[in-house]
Amino acid sequence: MKRRVAILISGRGSNMAALIRAAAASDFPAEIAVVISNRADAAGLERAGQSGIPTLVIESKPFGRDRAGFEAVLQAALDERGIELICLAGFMRLFTADFVRRWYGRMLNIHPSLLPSFPGLDPHGQALRAGVKISGATVHFVIPETDAGPIVMQGAVAVSDHDTPDTLSERILEVEHRIYPEALRLLATGRVRLDGDLCRSEAGAGVGNFLISPLA
Repeated sequence: MKRRVAILISGRGSNMAALIRAAAASDFPAEIAVVISNRADAAGLERAGQSGIPTLVIESKPFGRDRAGFEAVLQAALDERGIELICLAGFMRLFTADFVRRWYGRMLNIHPSLLPSFPGLDPHGQALRAGVKISGATVHFVIPETDAGPIVMQGAVAVSDHDTPDTLSERILEVEHRIYPEALRLLATGRVRLDGDLCRSEAGAGVGNFLISPLA
């Protein structure tokens, strides 16, 4: 039985599209049951609809600072659709600790840096200012702290002396599109487990131009 997944977006849904493409394969262990946006103008809604994925808008702006009120409506929508796993894909709204605890171990996020380095805004600029030679992307379980939580999978690329935030972002986006579906595959097949603050999974190795670990 395929696990039912909700993807939450606020914008263009680039990683959402990668997840949808992967889930279209007959042997993928999860199905994208719905794409939910907190913004009616999110470009990803049209992309999801074109792929035949049901969409739903739950505007967050009317709730203001009432995060719990927004989450109650969101949770009802997830329950109604039998959602088992959540993937955040550029979802620009913070959750309450209660909501995160409810979904702990079942909600993934992706961040364009090798966490715990360079969390928050402008991770590519942070990486370049620090002079790192390798950067990448991280899929992690969501916890109340931003861009934290047990790391499920990471992928890395070399950083050039000539890189700009835009060129580095473009290259890392390729990694994001590769590792997010594979991290979801691991979770959906039960090949990851939480051990305190750590995520344990099968070991991996580098392939091609990327270093990805674990290799699904």
